[in-house]
Amino acid sequence: MLDCFVSEINENSIPITVIRPDDFSSWFNQQNSFVKNWIESTKFRYESGSLSLIPDDTGRLSKVLYCIRDTKNFWWAGALPFALPAGVYHYDGINKHIALAWGLGSYQFLRYQNSSKKFAQLLLTHAREDVENIIESIYLVRDLINTPTENMGPSELAAEAVSLAKRYEASVDQIVGEDLLKNNYASIHTVGRACDDAPRLLDLRWGQSHHPRVTLVGKGVCFDTGGLDIKPASGMLLMKKDMGGAAHVLGLARMIMHAKLPVNLRVLIPAVENSISGNAYRPGDVIKSRKGLTVEIGNTDAEGRVVLADALTEAASEKPELLIDIATLTGAARIALGTDLPALFSNNDALANDLILSATKELDPVWRLPLYAPYREALNSSIADINNNTSDSYAGAITAALFLKEFVPDDVAWVHLDLMAWNIRSKPGRPQGGEAMAIRGIFNYLVERFQA
Repeated sequence: MLDCFVSEINENSIPITVIRPDDFSSWFNQQNSFVKNWIESTKFRYESGSLSLIPDDTGRLSKVLYCIRDTKNFWWAGALPFALPAGVYHYDGINKHIALAWGLGSYQFLRYQNSSKKFAQLLLTHAREDVENIIESIYLVRDLINTPTENMGPSELAAEAVSLAKRYEASVDQIVGEDLLKNNYASIHTVGRACDDAPRLLDLRWGQSHHPRVTLVGKGVCFDTGGLDIKPASGMLLMKKDMGGAAHVLGLARMIMHAKLPVNLRVLIPAVENSISGNAYRPGDVIKSRKGLTVEIGNTDAEGRVVLADALTEAASEKPELLIDIATLTGAARIALGTDLPALFSNNDALANDLILSATKELDPVWRLPLYAPYREALNSSIADINNNTSDSYAGAITAALFLKEFVPDDVAWVHLDLMAWNIRSKPGRPQGGEAMAIRGIFNYLVERFQA
């Protein structure tokens, strides 16, 4: 159970009043003289983000007044756990999303710190298990991304998948090192072979075989130097987050398994580190993928799509009812949409529209970009079936998605998400650091589709 919530009615819990600046005068006129005097003497500024801690006549905290611009945007609650004194609070208009924001605003990454901040607790008497499932799953995503690669390389990521599987009675198989070549996963092996921590393919399965098959694929590049096409130092600072896709599919899998959704779940994670050594793969090399297509390496820093190619081929081989891959794939998607908005690509319009609608309802937005077929020629190679990179800098997110599309048959309903997986600055409920994006919306879609 999460410490940010209490479920038993507490007579001493402190009420929170949330108002818009336009409604302040009306609220103020309804207060007694003590409250009015307090508001005036403390020079409370009724503007968005203003907070007033109002005492009773004994000097104890009696109520909280919080002024925000939009009361329908539930993220306001994410600012309060650390802004309020430790104690128990209640809000009469509480719902799932407000509780969610409060819980996510209580997050702390403490693996390398000795002390934690005390946070305020919120009274939550209903739907607690559902809310906590989402919050704890997002905590998992954040923790995995925030952990430096020295403690979250391919083998440690594998251990996290195994631990999650044991908790929910799932199974995990691993194909490691040279066995990848023996089992026709040359793309995964080639990208990760330069690292002392051997590359591997993680394969988690859960659920009943007669249920609809849902397969998740997550990019698990635990660190990306860029390979021989090495990144500058500034470009490597956040590369511990390049396994963010893997973190996302594990977090989403946790949501699914905890909620016991009636699906036959499979999670595939190519876990590698894109390192530099004497046996690192090179620009100009040609790899034969699991599908049989040959891939010319135009740039070793476009490694994510290469490892995903083999994983997607394997995923599609079972003809799942739904295939979703999640990856921190391109800077181009961030240039197009910024850091908060994941790019969504799909070969199925109805699926894409339903996911966008679900994401919008959850305030977990995505934005669809096109699989614009004419751009496919930018990936042409003179010596192989396809190049992993284009010769220009245009439409990089689209061409990366078109590369992946080569490994997914048209008759498999597929969604590709290209996301940041990181908050570059702190916002209510979303602290700076690793972040789960889009999976609340996906989970809501899965619940509505498969649990109805």
